[in-house]
Amino acid sequence: MTRHMPPDALLFIAPGCPHCPAVLQGLSDLVKESLIGKMTVVNVAVHPELAEDNGVRAAPWLRLGPFTLTGAHSPVELRLWAERAGSPDGAAHYVEHLLKQGGYKQAAVFVTEDAHRLKPLLAIIANPEASLDVRLGVSALLESHAGTAELRELLPRLGDFTRHADHRVRADACYLLGLTGSEAARSHVATCLNDVHQEVREIAAEAWAELDSAKTRG
Repeated sequence: MTRHMPPDALLFIAPGCPHCPAVLQGLSDLVKESLIGKMTVVNVAVHPELAEDNGVRAAPWLRLGPFTLTGAHSPVELRLWAERAGSPDGAAHYVEHLLKQGGYKQAAVFVTEDAHRLKPLLAIIANPEASLDVRLGVSALLESHAGTAELRELLPRLGDFTRHADHRVRADACYLLGLTGSEAARSHVATCLNDVHQEVREIAAEAWAELDSAKTRG
């Protein structure tokens, strides 16, 4: 099994911060266990310019690998995020975390920084038990990449979702397939035009029309 490089950590702390010592200790323990490669600690009172450069507004503020985490985090949570930072599925967990906090804009920036982070989000689309807010947020993130090569790369997985047991997953898959603008999506959308669930049939018809429009524009 491939061993991922442990993430590095950048931590901003402030004098009098009640949560900073615990986060600092938790991260230090992870460095000792080689779950974090390197930790840089910055006192915002001494280097306010570095805090400003990184958009730090409150302490503790932590960048752990690709993730930015604010506020108090227990040792268990820090360990979990360190492990997720090196996991292919980590991006989905992080986006879900942001969306649950109402951080759609931050999630959008995170995905835009690396469009390959779209692929792990399909795990949320395929999970009908995910909260509605999270599913809607992920759908919007994918929608923002309509017509891109990155979204078209997800077409095979989305095609598989059109045969999912849950109608919500099938409906979301059809909607996103329409946004790919790819003729290769038609065969998958076609399977849902006669779906047993009315919502799926309606969204499949809309997706079919969207593919027609994309073909005309192309």
